[in-house]
Amino acid sequence: MYPEHEGSARFLLLVVLAGLQIGAEGTPTCKPGFSQDVYNVVVPGVTKEGQPLFNVGFADCGKGPVKFESSSPSDFRIQESGLVYAARDLELSGPVSLAIKASDTVTNQQWTLSHGAPVIQIKRKRVPAATAQDLKEIVFPARNADSQLKRMKRDWVIPPINVPENSRGPFPQELVRIRSDHDKNRSLRYSVTGPGADQPPTGIFIIDPISGELSVNKPLDREHIPSFHLRAHAVDLNGNQVENPIDIVINVIDMNDNRPEFTHQLWNGTVPEGSKPGTFVMTVTSVDKDDPKTANGMLRYKILSQNPESPSSNMFTINNKTGGIITVAAGLDREKVSEYMLIIQATDMEGNPMYGLSNTATAVIRVTDINDNPPEFTAETFFGEVPENRVNVIVANLTVTDKDQPNTPAWNAVYKITGGDPTGSFSVPTDPTTNEGLVTVVKPIDFETNRAFLRGIHPPRQSTATVSIRVIDVNESPYFQPDPKLIKLEEGILPETSLTTFAAQDPDRFMHQNIRYSKLSDPAQWLRIDPNTGHIVTMAVLDRESPFVKNSLYNATFLATDNGAPPATGTGTLQIYLLDINDNAPRVFPQEAEICEKPEPNAINITAMDGDLSPNAGPFAFELAHRPSDVRRNWTITRISGDYAQLSLKIGYLESGIYELPVIITDSGNLPMSNTSYLRIKVCQCDVNGDCTDQQHIMAAGLGTGAIISILLCIIILLILVLMFVVWMKRRDKERQAKQLLIDPEDDVRDNILKYDEEGGGEEDQDYDLSQLQQPDTLEHDSIKPVGIRRLDERPLHPEPQYPMRSAAPHPGDIGDFINEGLKAADNDPTAPPYDSLLVFDYEGSGSTAGSLSSLNSSSSGGDQDYDYLNDWGPRFRKLADMYGGSDD
Repeated sequence: MYPEHEGSARFLLLVVLAGLQIGAEGTPTCKPGFSQDVYNVVVPGVTKEGQPLFNVGFADCGKGPVKFESSSPSDFRIQESGLVYAARDLELSGPVSLAIKASDTVTNQQWTLSHGAPVIQIKRKRVPAATAQDLKEIVFPARNADSQLKRMKRDWVIPPINVPENSRGPFPQELVRIRSDHDKNRSLRYSVTGPGADQPPTGIFIIDPISGELSVNKPLDREHIPSFHLRAHAVDLNGNQVENPIDIVINVIDMNDNRPEFTHQLWNGTVPEGSKPGTFVMTVTSVDKDDPKTANGMLRYKILSQNPESPSSNMFTINNKTGGIITVAAGLDREKVSEYMLIIQATDMEGNPMYGLSNTATAVIRVTDINDNPPEFTAETFFGEVPENRVNVIVANLTVTDKDQPNTPAWNAVYKITGGDPTGSFSVPTDPTTNEGLVTVVKPIDFETNRAFLRGIHPPRQSTATVSIRVIDVNESPYFQPDPKLIKLEEGILPETSLTTFAAQDPDRFMHQNIRYSKLSDPAQWLRIDPNTGHIVTMAVLDRESPFVKNSLYNATFLATDNGAPPATGTGTLQIYLLDINDNAPRVFPQEAEICEKPEPNAINITAMDGDLSPNAGPFAFELAHRPSDVRRNWTITRISGDYAQLSLKIGYLESGIYELPVIITDSGNLPMSNTSYLRIKVCQCDVNGDCTDQQHIMAAGLGTGAIISILLCIIILLILVLMFVVWMKRRDKERQAKQLLIDPEDDVRDNILKYDEEGGGEEDQDYDLSQLQQPDTLEHDSIKPVGIRRLDERPLHPEPQYPMRSAAPHPGDIGDFINEGLKAADNDPTAPPYDSLLVFDYEGSGSTAGSLSSLNSSSSGGDQDYDYLNDWGPRFRKLADMYGGSDD
């Protein structure tokens, strides 16, 4: 069997027939109540606001409407029909119990059970993500292996696939997989045909020819095409059909995405004055493009307002299902109120005021006149005169008042002479404009025979009337077009930047009215609108990461008001889609972690949080800061992916404590942003499972980072002071020893060596880097002694090379003692400067047989050395060879 579509909700309801009982005489009796005590319902894990869920069965036995109450009205609500729907967007993490109570609105009778109201057990329907492994499959019906080319009857009924309209994707969105059992032994190719695939409208549904995954490629519109009928095919690589085609029906599930629309925005109707309650007036109608079989297309009507509210505020009522308007109160008097204006509202979702979409229209009801007011003379006696023998002369004007509508048959007066004119000399026609009676002479009158006439004139009260319907112009509300209006721009727009002109249109083309604009809703106070032109400018920087922006959209509502009597208003929404820029630096996440003091191995996975969107967010680059120096010495960071990195200990052991590691994270934006954020790591003792077992407080945890740094700086400064004091003391000792060794300038042996200055100077040349004169193969590595601790001009600490010993020159004994004392002091003090110039020439080049003059030491004897090789150095060194290397004579 074909499984249910994973996007639909299946309700598991146990239906129990209740409410019908059999009387003692065998006649059925009806007992009001719920159809069952417990409802077990399965709904999607994520439900949208206003989404219908299930119906609660109730037998009212024809007694009238029943009011339902939910135990959790903030999450679930129930209509009068028993339909339960979501009151807000819900994400169910577990079963939910919902109690429902019913009460009669007339008798206030309530229905409960012995253990309380009926209970609804709502369980979450777990819908796994649609992957290539768990995608629902449609398998071709099996065929006989020995008769593959035989056409078989297609009796395999595939349940329809339900796809909600207006899906946001992402696209393409997998629906189902088509599969044949023949794909086990050979390669097949799948395809679909029909409207929506290879027929117009093409490209809506696509299928992977190899895997058979059928996908929808764009959002569907139920109001355009409610369903699609496709045929699935399977062929081999040669194009031969291996399966009979199967039919696939895809139903587009309706969503409440259309507002009700009245067939007319202005409705005109009449009702005679003095009508009794229940008199029919008119019917208003509206349509909804949504499915009328669902709550999305079920409309309910309502009167929002009545103007004027005289003699009662509820003179009319409307049938909420049909839209028929009738009178509900007596007292319609045209002479007091000649016209009523009703604002009618149509709402879908069966009139749900919170989740239904609504629209309004105006109904104008004119009260027609009836002849319910007699005319009355304005005076008891009218006087007039006429010359004799004159005809067609008006002698008097009879004036009357009539409260009926002017210029109607009920208002037009008819005059009649009832006595005093036996000869018929007078007639009283009616002036059609003023409704006056014109007493006119129609026959000549003889004064001598008739000097006065007394006559009575009485108008009849009965008359006929004609009802006339005329269309009048009412003040309609201005409207914005389009509404909502969408504009796109980058975030970070500066204040006083011009955005757009959001102007409204006035449908009253013949009433030259002015429209003024104002803000109705601007949550972040970013915008300002010109009250005359509707031009919108910014007042602040637009930030996409603001809490007032949802899904990169910022909504602001504006009000347009005309200067009619009374003024009419209209609203429009401006939607600003903010494009992301790289204005947020990434930061480390999580900010705290734990690690064992002995990694075996032990590592921490970290990622980055960035308020921006791709491509201004990930992939990220992770790096440890260079300061303090122990960060990179103790820790190492390895990038796992574009969003994750792994931090681990670089050394074998780290003492327990709390460490703050500066991590530099750089995003991938064009002009990327970097940020140094601190990861707080607790290094602790762990058990065999790698969990922290150290429950003691870490001493350093109580100290702040600033306090620890201050303590370390104090210790370093103290050590530097001690070191400087020691160096100073040693320098004083050297100077004291040097003063003791001073002799007269003419007897100073150093002067003799300075004469041969090709090899360098004496004490005046102390600025040279003498370490360069040492043999390269005997120099120690820079890492042995850091720079700044050892002076450049001090003697190396490693054993010096042995050079050929030379014989001592015949010289007075006091000079030999002076040289020996100097050499002894220099040999025993590795930090002493080379006061005797012999230390300067301690290296004459690699491979030289001369050796270094600094090889002289207190323990050597010049008499044992052979200086004959000095003859080979040139004429300047032959004198030395004669002085020191000569024979005894």
